[in-house]
Amino acid sequence: MRGAAIMPSIHFSHTLMRPRPASSPPAPRGDWNVIHILLPYLLEFKSRVVLALLLLVLAKLANVTVPLMLKEIVDTLDKPKAMLLIPVSLVVGYGLLRLFSTLFGELRDAVFAKVTQRAIRRVALKLFVHLHSLSFRFHLERQTGGVSRDIERGTKGISFLLNFMLFSILPTLLEIGLVAGILFYKYNAWFAVITFITLIVYITFTLFITEWRMVFRRTMNDMDSKANTRAIDSLLNYETVKYFGNEDYEARRYDEHMSKWETSAVQNQTSLAALNSGQSAIIAIGMTALMLLASNGVVKGELTIGDLVLINVFMLQLYMPLHFLGFVYREIKHSLVDMEKMFRLLDENREIQDAPDAVALKVDQAAVHFEQVCFSYEPKRQILFDISFDIPSGHTVAVVGSSGAGKSTLSRLLFRFYDVNSGRILIDNQDIRKVTQASLRAAIGIVPQDTVLFNDSIYYNIAYGRPEASREEILHAAQSAHIHDFITSLPDGYDTMVGERGLKLSGGEKQRVAIARAILKNPAILIFDEATSALDSKSEKVIQHELRNVAHNRTTLVIAHRLSTIVDSHQILVMDGGRIIERGTHRELLAKQGVYAQMWALQQQEEE
Repeated sequence: MRGAAIMPSIHFSHTLMRPRPASSPPAPRGDWNVIHILLPYLLEFKSRVVLALLLLVLAKLANVTVPLMLKEIVDTLDKPKAMLLIPVSLVVGYGLLRLFSTLFGELRDAVFAKVTQRAIRRVALKLFVHLHSLSFRFHLERQTGGVSRDIERGTKGISFLLNFMLFSILPTLLEIGLVAGILFYKYNAWFAVITFITLIVYITFTLFITEWRMVFRRTMNDMDSKANTRAIDSLLNYETVKYFGNEDYEARRYDEHMSKWETSAVQNQTSLAALNSGQSAIIAIGMTALMLLASNGVVKGELTIGDLVLINVFMLQLYMPLHFLGFVYREIKHSLVDMEKMFRLLDENREIQDAPDAVALKVDQAAVHFEQVCFSYEPKRQILFDISFDIPSGHTVAVVGSSGAGKSTLSRLLFRFYDVNSGRILIDNQDIRKVTQASLRAAIGIVPQDTVLFNDSIYYNIAYGRPEASREEILHAAQSAHIHDFITSLPDGYDTMVGERGLKLSGGEKQRVAIARAILKNPAILIFDEATSALDSKSEKVIQHELRNVAHNRTTLVIAHRLSTIVDSHQILVMDGGRIIERGTHRELLAKQGVYAQMWALQQQEEE
């Protein structure tokens, strides 16, 4: 059997596409480590594995007995015609052995199918859960196209590895041992010697050439993943490509990776042809030597025609699976390479983890306290400097400032997507680093500036705020967000699909869905991150009124650009360069005639 080059395919998913900075990747796993990881999945169905191995042995015993039965038939038919009787029982036995060798193999595959598919399911689920447990930083830096290809190849590799390791390598080795034993027992020792020499040469040649070829396979995988990443990134940003007329530019960038993939694929295929040719030559020489030895034995009268047939069939049965074993070994090595990157994802460390003694957050007043918080995404660039402020229970605190001042970082720290470098954040006097992340995030709701929706129905996207909510509660949340009438006006109503990232809806409609989702979650703490930035003035006033109702008696952090939306806040913080430079109510800040007053005057002029 001959391998084939793997053509790259494209799978679409959403991500923030940013180049991954140079960092020390997790160390590659050894082949045995990868196999060791899969062993627990085999032990989950011990009885099935044992039964499959038993069927495997029975199939091979039947297969090895077939040439012995054929020898008896030939020797019986080789007698003089006067003594010739049709060996019906031998022929029937021959047919039954042929049937059993196939039947036991099929039963084995059927018994083992659940083991393989369950292993794929378990590993895929483990990886999915692990990816969700990784830090916000990892997901900002990841390249989804490449990751999806790594996972796809890895899960396919698991199926191949489990099936072929158990049902190709083990049975072939068993058959080789049985055949060599029979040859050694029944015939000249040279039959076994030639067989073993051929095997050793064949296996040595296969191992050496296959290891050499692996570099081409790894390069193919890398280029495949990079090409897929480029394709997904370009197609997700389809509008931007069209705006700037850069279709040819994107095609050239994609083809750069495809060109390198093509070079590696050609090298992979040509080296495969060399490997197959060498294996065939070794097998041909071995079989020729055995047939010469057997033919000489027949001429001397030491062997019968049946013996010659037996040895010939044994060699065919032995070398055909051996040739297949070469293919299996190559593919197993390919599978291990394919799985290497997938398992490397499992080696990614979770930057944010629950403390060993973490407890569930107890929300009473939902008072938030930032105490001398300093933070930086990267060591060379600090974002926040000594930030301290309080959001008393039921109060609304707004944060304003220029772009890059660090406003949105406050919400990410409150959600604990990152840990502060120094200082601490408290909710009801509980340090958020000492409570479980699940309980912390269950207590906080957010309406983000850039609302990204799942490629599903509007109903699903609103219900995502609290999946167990009743339909009445979901409709009520939509009404509170003033989007119910719009939804019911659509031909499919709440079943309307929103498209990839919600692109079938306008910016304002997406934000209303996000508001409805936050209302449905009914959290103790609310964050509005430019929550009305995509709305027109009329809609904004309607939504602002509803947001005030939603925020009533809730602790609320508002990150705003339009100052007119925060005039009723209990306190306004003005940030610049990662520091709080002014704080107070709207009236107090206007009276100071400082930065806030200048921002207010400028926005008033723009509105006029």
